[in-house]
Amino acid sequence: MDNSSFRPTLDGMRRVFRSGLTRTYAWRRGQLLALRSLLIEGEKELAAAVHADLGKSAAEFFLTEISFVAGEIRHALKHLGSWMRPAGRIVPLHYLFGSASVCHEPHGVVLIIGAWNYPLQLVLAPLVSALAAGNCVVLKPSESAPRTSAVIAGLAGTCLDSRAVRVVEGGHAETRLLLEHRFDFIFYTGSRSGGRDVMLAAARKNVPVALEMGGKNPCIVERDANLAVAARRIVWAKFLNAGQTCIAPDYLLVHHEVEARLLILMQEAISEFYGSDPAASPDYSRIVNDRHFLRLESLLRSDRIVSGGQHERAARYIAPTIIRATAASPLMQEEIFGPLLPVLTYTSIDQAIDCIGERDDPLAIYLFTESRSLKKLVVRETRSGSFCCNDLLFQSAIHSLPFGGTGMSGFGRYHGKAGFETFSASRSVLFKSSFPDPGLRYPPYNRGKFSILRKIVRFLG
Repeated sequence: MDNSSFRPTLDGMRRVFRSGLTRTYAWRRGQLLALRSLLIEGEKELAAAVHADLGKSAAEFFLTEISFVAGEIRHALKHLGSWMRPAGRIVPLHYLFGSASVCHEPHGVVLIIGAWNYPLQLVLAPLVSALAAGNCVVLKPSESAPRTSAVIAGLAGTCLDSRAVRVVEGGHAETRLLLEHRFDFIFYTGSRSGGRDVMLAAARKNVPVALEMGGKNPCIVERDANLAVAARRIVWAKFLNAGQTCIAPDYLLVHHEVEARLLILMQEAISEFYGSDPAASPDYSRIVNDRHFLRLESLLRSDRIVSGGQHERAARYIAPTIIRATAASPLMQEEIFGPLLPVLTYTSIDQAIDCIGERDDPLAIYLFTESRSLKKLVVRETRSGSFCCNDLLFQSAIHSLPFGGTGMSGFGRYHGKAGFETFSASRSVLFKSSFPDPGLRYPPYNRGKFSILRKIVRFLG
């Protein structure tokens, strides 16, 4: 692809948008139904592609990719009509007679850049929001999951309206070329470095963006926590997709009195979930490529391994690994994004909160405790895109909860109504009657008229 070859495509999509086709309820609903058909008809092909790219099992693929997007579609179809209706606003008395409302209008032609770790969900979930909002969409799946990208392109070309939805495949070069064009909105999921590149490119053209990036998500385990439950849920959340999940716990902060017991329970959970040799488990994924494998392999040498650590480059396999670490460890300097879980201890909750506060705002914070006051304390004293107590990951699976980061973990929200609003522009609308038309509002403003105006505005304002 080059700029000259893509320009006619983009111009054609702009003409389609200006025609009003995508703004109608019928078109939006029809495209959401078509996307649902894409998932149903292409499930086996998509599952095989994701397995080839990431070694993801059929069950994990269904739970974290297909079913999530299908849920987003169901939620959007159920609420689309109400989302599209203008929302009325109160008009102050001195602006009567009139009516005010806020309309949500589509941005236009939007660009969605997906990530490789959930190569279906992180492209199609934003697409649900973009279609519900009435946009034309250019999709750019991740080149690091090439088989999934190819299947998405093929199915989209068959099932969706090709006048308004296009898929562009390729690597960094194709992404850079896309960013040279002016879109009306850009939605990006990926690394912080990639997010900075997208934001710089968008800033040159005054294009609004939403950036969904990661961070070092902490998980606090207090001494009153149900340790057996915490161990199972932490192990499941951390080693799902071989740790390649942006909202996975990136490190544990464990009260020193329960560390030893928790580590034993976590090792038991690993054996229960993946067997004595996770490499032979059909439910354990692989690292996406050699570059990420080598990065993770280098981190294995930095601290004391409690369990795991086995790895094989040819298979891009790294075992579920628990590591005792310190705040100065290389494991604690950046997001790990792999199956390595550093564990730190603390003696007071203030220490744990300070450890979190010394780092950039994460995408998620997790806490295991039975104390109501402690829950409130951690929510009040920390910042993150989301918070979840006594479980992990599921805050992102509830379609009525906005999903997104804060600070360095990103900005912008999607899922459910939040996604519809992100892919829309809020438009303020005021309808006024021509009568009455009192002369009091118009110049000249003599002393008497100005005095009356002041009293009216102060009384009614």
